[in-house]
Amino acid sequence: MTDDQTTDLVTYRLDGEVAIIALNRPEKRNAISDRVVERLNEAVLRATAEAKAGVIHGHGAHFCAGLDLSEHAEKPLFDAVKGSRRWHVIFDHIERGSIPFVSALTGATVGGGFELAASTHVRVADRSAFFALPEGSRGIFVGGGGSVRIARLIGPARMGDMMLTGRVLNADAMERWGGVTYVVGEGQALAKAVEVARRMAENAEFTNYAIINALPRIADMSSEDGLFTESMVSALATMTDDAKDRLRAFLEKRAAKVVAPGGD
Repeated sequence: MTDDQTTDLVTYRLDGEVAIIALNRPEKRNAISDRVVERLNEAVLRATAEAKAGVIHGHGAHFCAGLDLSEHAEKPLFDAVKGSRRWHVIFDHIERGSIPFVSALTGATVGGGFELAASTHVRVADRSAFFALPEGSRGIFVGGGGSVRIARLIGPARMGDMMLTGRVLNADAMERWGGVTYVVGEGQALAKAVEVARRMAENAEFTNYAIINALPRIADMSSEDGLFTESMVSALATMTDDAKDRLRAFLEKRAAKVVAPGGD
């Protein structure tokens, strides 16, 4: 695997059908600035155009220690509002784009770093990862979509506890809370994330698109509206050529069956 694109802030490489994107400020624990977010956006848009799944991780020991406070301390009010809204747009390119993303979490996954992780569809943490929302002690508030995404993952009461008290959670505790999907041994997060992304890349592209775009919208609907939307998306999915080929392969016993873990 070779680096296809490297900047001073973000690296990008294509590994088969999986795009691997990394924050590249290890000396600052990959703290996010507006420039970092813009470079991340370029990488995400490129991945969306040429890959079937993506992985986001951080170079060095930490995924992301959050907002680069040195850049934001003196920002005028309206500039701060516009900056937050820009982060919302860019993180939405991850959450509601056309390919699924997996985050590989190590070390600090704090503040804006946790917000970035929450915009991915699957979160893999190794046992070095720790999670915090220290905004309360900093006199600020989340601005990268965390009040929506993190609150929906772990619940507003638990998120509020983290923000009010500065509570720090390890990977196992965050998995129990619902903020992490897989926990692996230290140093194994990236390999596991790539493995998961490769598995996702094997799916029908329309199905992946429907999963990452329809499911969160259905969750925002009434049950009746959600069921109606499900019927529409389900019908559309079965009409694609990919679905027809895959269903034919299953009926002709050319596709693997679902079996119990460890089964034959």
